[in-house]
Amino acid sequence: MAYIYRGLNGKNMEEFIASLPEVQAEVDQRAFEIGVRAEELLLAHRVDGIAQIDIAKGDIDAYVVLSDANGTNVKSNSNSALSIEFGRQAYDVEVVDSQGKVVNEYTVGAMEGLHILEEASHLPRKNGPKAKVKKRKVKIRAGKKRGGGRG
Repeated sequence: MAYIYRGLNGKNMEEFIASLPEVQAEVDQRAFEIGVRAEELLLAHRVDGIAQIDIAKGDIDAYVVLSDANGTNVKSNSNSALSIEFGRQAYDVEVVDSQGKVVNEYTVGAMEGLHILEEASHLPRKNGPKAKVKKRKVKIRAGKKRGGGRG
């Protein structure tokens, strides 16, 4: 059994090594490379430019993040990145007026995931479950008529 003793300034050895400037430079470089590859993959699939790739820096780690905060998602404080990455199951939608009367019904089809972050970071693709939506009808309140497109 190996033990790692506390190093300089009360940090354990892993923390000390991870915080070295050379290591941090490599972490930042790798995150940048993955971010660029992810952005290229996303651009190949992007429909209207809402989804985006961000790079976030933690105390030691760096993160490449796929986010999709479109107009619909912002209202519910959610994000479609999970569905973009891993896919989704089909679900039914009911559009209701202000009195609760159904004015339109449609089905949102299932979607295969794009696996952008997995591919950009050279991780093995997981063919696990898709983003799950409860098998019920989603009700949307009808609003003003809008033009085509999302958002």
